[in-house]
Formats: sequence, structure tokens, C-alpha cells
Amino acid sequence: MGIFDFLTGEFIDVIHWVDDTRDTMVWRFEREGHEIKYGAKLTVREGQAAVFVHEGQLADVFTPGLYMLETNNMPILTTLNHWDHGFKSPFKSEIYFVSTTRFNNLKWGTKNPIMCRDPEFGPVRLRAFGTYSVRVTDPARFLVEIVGTDGEFTMDEISFQIRNIIVQEFSRVIASSGIPVLDMAANTADLGKLVAAEIAPPVAAYGLSIPELYIENISLPPAVEDALDKRTSMGLASDLGRFTQYSAAEAMTNAAKTPGGGDGLSAGLGAGMGMAMGAQMAQQTGPWGPVAAPPPPPAEHVWHIAENGQTKGPFSKASMGRMATDGTLTRDSLVWTAGQDGWMRAEDVRELAQLFTILPPPPPQI
Repeated sequence: MGIFDFLTGEFIDVIHWVDDTRDTMVWRFEREGHEIKYGAKLTVREGQAAVFVHEGQLADVFTPGLYMLETNNMPILTTLNHWDHGFKSPFKSEIYFVSTTRFNNLKWGTKNPIMCRDPEFGPVRLRAFGTYSVRVTDPARFLVEIVGTDGEFTMDEISFQIRNIIVQEFSRVIASSGIPVLDMAANTADLGKLVAAEIAPPVAAYGLSIPELYIENISLPPAVEDALDKRTSMGLASDLGRFTQYSAAEAMTNAAKTPGGGDGLSAGLGAGMGMAMGAQMAQQTGPWGPVAAPPPPPAEHVWHIAENGQTKGPFSKASMGRMATDGTLTRDSLVWTAGQDGWMRAEDVRELAQLFTILPPPPPQI
């Protein structure tokens, strides 16, 4: 390189950053020896911020715009005058460009199930996943707390930490929400807002914010989902008999779809189910149409006895029979039962009168 090219490089300095990676959060402007010239032009585009680090200390943060850098670091004078440094300035400066746009469509999910207490099902295990977006809101804090001196910092380097924060806060919110599992699908938007509000303080300490957080799905273990499916099927069947028919028909359909389902065992099983269904349907319908259910058995009466101005009882009919046998209950005893119009003599009640007419046979001769 000739002396003219060297001087041209010393007098012209334009600092800017054009990113086409879509995942780079911080990029350091690379300049040989980190020499930033006096009066250099700094271009900061929309969606960017520039952090100026001078002599190892954070000096300033530049928002979008065009700037002339005028600092005490003047490489032109020091390069031309300080020959003992070999044309190298002793003043070092660095510029870090920080992307302030949103990084969207980032994934999060629970690695292990979350134990919750559901008001309807009791203790349950839940899994959840969704998406979120991240944005740098404080470039200086982000550079100090996270980036350090990394010349090119990408989203992958911090996404794991953010996912851990999301899962931790989601677990705490979902466990204390008290929302039944069956109603969570209708409340995912509100749950997402609650989780985002809880995440805001810890990520703000990194100079970040979570503008959006979405819960795409909250699921139960497969065994619990199968039990819920059976419960739903039973509800659709409306009674146990129809649910049995539905289960038998479903089993036969699955047996027919299974390879080798036409062998003797499957055929016998299907025939047996079919006969059981037919017998059950015949019992329910009969040869001349539906058969009405038998009436419920009559309720047994209990009796009260009036004696010496006091009421005793209630007594069952069997107890009344034993009392008639030992003489405690006589024909003239006043009795009453529910539905009877006042007190009546025992022998005037048809249901009790037979207790006085049936006598046991004489005892056997020994």
C-alpha cells in the first residue's frame, strides 16, 4: 500500500452497519487497531443503536441519525506526529451496533411436566409451548450485562436463558391461577399477559423486553387425554347401555382395520360382541317395540302406636307381627302410618288385620 492510499485511509472514515442475518443482536465495527478518527461520520439507521466505547469505558449511546465523531482520539495527528508508535494511535475506541428491532417467532416450551392442582381432576401434569418476541430496550445495559466484548452476538446465545425465565414464571402463574384444565384453552390470552407481566422485571435487568408472548397449547398426559375422550364418548352415549353398544361397535371397527383382523379369533370376538349387542337390544325393545321399564316396588309402610297418651315407633310390618304374636299389639291398639286419615284400631287396618288371623301351627310333640 502506497503513502497516498495510507493518507486517504486516514482522512476518510465512514462507520455504519447493514445487517442481513436476521438473528444478529450486536455487531462490533471492525477497524484496524480500533482507531476512530476525529470527525468520522457515524450513520445509525432506524432499528439500530450505536454504543461508543472509548478507552475501555462506555462513553455514549447514539440513536438513529448521522453523527460527526469529535473526541480526543485524533489518529491523524497522532499517526503523523508520534513516529515512535509506528503510525499507531495509542487511543483506542470501539463502536458496537445494537439491533433494536423485534426478534420474532422464537419458541418456548416446558421441558418437563408442570404439577398443578386442578379443582375438578385433582393433581395433574401439564405441558405447554408457544412463541415469543424479544427486543433490546436499553442497549448500554445489554452490552454491559450480556454482550461484553463479543464482536458478534446472536439471538441463539441468550434464547436459552430467556426460555428458562419464561418456563419458570409460566409454571408459577399456572399453578396459582386456579383455572380448571378444561377452561385453560379459553384463557390462554389472559394467561399469556400474566406470564409476560411476570417476565418483564427479570429480562429488564438484561436491557431487554418481551413485547409479545403467546401460549399455543396446554396439554395433558396421553393417558389423561384418553380418559377424557372416553368420558366425552360416554356423555354423548347418554347411558351405560348405549355406551356399551358404542364401545362394542368401535372395537369391531378397529378389529376390521387391524391386519389379520379376519382370523378366527377376531371373527369370534366380533360375532360374540354382535350377539351380545343383539341380545341387549332385543331385551330393550322386545318383539313388538320398546318395552316399558317395570314400575318401582311399593314403599313399605312404617307404623306408630298410641299407648297411654304417648306415641311409639316407627315399627316395620315385621316388627308389628312379632308384637302381635307376643301380645304387645292387640286388635284394639291405635295405629297410624303415613297417608292414613287419623288413628285407627289395628284390626280395622286391612294390612294389619291379617296379623291377628294367621296363627302358627301347634308345636311338635317331643
